[in-house]
Amino acid sequence: MPTAFSHYRTFLLTTIAMLAFAGNSILCRLALKDDAIDPGSYTLLRMLSGALFLIFLLVIKQRHKPAVPLFKAGSWPAALALVVYAATLSFGYISIDTGIGALVLFGCVQISMIAISLYQGHRLTAWEVVGVVLAFAGLVYMLVPGQTAPSLTGFILMALSGIAWGVYTLLGRGSETPLADTAGNFAKGCIPAAILTLVFFADLDVTLQGTIYAVLSGALASGAGYAIWYAVVTKLGISQAAVVQLSVPIIAAAGGVVFVGEPVTYRFIIAATLVLGGILIVILSKPRQPS
Repeated sequence: MPTAFSHYRTFLLTTIAMLAFAGNSILCRLALKDDAIDPGSYTLLRMLSGALFLIFLLVIKQRHKPAVPLFKAGSWPAALALVVYAATLSFGYISIDTGIGALVLFGCVQISMIAISLYQGHRLTAWEVVGVVLAFAGLVYMLVPGQTAPSLTGFILMALSGIAWGVYTLLGRGSETPLADTAGNFAKGCIPAAILTLVFFADLDVTLQGTIYAVLSGALASGAGYAIWYAVVTKLGISQAAVVQLSVPIIAAAGGVVFVGEPVTYRFIIAATLVLGGILIVILSKPRQPS
C-alpha cells in the first residue's frame, strides 16, 4: 500500500523530470540564441552525451542481470524519429523564444498522437473534438501577423519537432526494456546526427560554452530526465502522466524569462491557455473504444 513517503517521492521525481524536459528547451535556446554552437553540432553532442549517459545507467542496472545487447535495443525508425526531433528543435530555437517553442512542440506532440490514433480507428468524443479545435486554434493564433508573432521558420521547425517526438513516443509504446531501448535509440541516432553535421559542415562553430550546454542537455536533461520519467511514470495514472506534462511549456517560458531575458507576451498567454486548455480537455475526456 502506498505510503506518504512514496507519494512525496513520486511528486519529487515527477517535478525533477518536468524540470529536465523544460531544461532541454532552455539549454538549447541559450546555446543557439548567442551562436555559442551551430545546431548540427549541438544535435550531435546532445545525442552522443545522452547515449553515453544512458549506457552508463544501463551498465549499472544490468550488472547483476543478463545484459540486453545494445545493438539489439531500440530500433532504427525510433532512432531516426529521435534525431528529427532533436535536429529540428536545435534549428528551430535559432529564431523562436523558449516558451513559444516549447508550447508549439508540446502542442504538436499531442495533436500528432491524436491524429495517429484517429488513423488507427479511434473516434473522438464531442469533448475531444472541442479540445482539439481549441488547441489547434491556439497554434494558429500564434501565427496571426503582429509585432509579437514568432518566426514562421522557427514555428514550422518546432512543429516538425513535436510531430517527430509524437511518432517516437508511439513507436516506443509497449517497450519491455525502456531504458535499454532509449539507450539504443540514442546510440543509433548518433550516426544520422553525425551525417547531419557533415552536411552543414560549412556552418561548424563550436565553443566551450555551447559544448557545455549540449552535454548538459544530452546527459542530464535528456538522459537522466528520461530515466527518471520512466521510473516514475509507472506510479502515475495515464491521465496524471499526461496532465503533469502540461507544466513543461510554462516552466520553459519561466526559464526563458529568468535565463534568456525573454518577455512573456499576451499572445503567448492567450495561445498557451487555448493550447494547454484544449489538450487538458482531450486528456480528461473518456475516449471511446475503436469500433
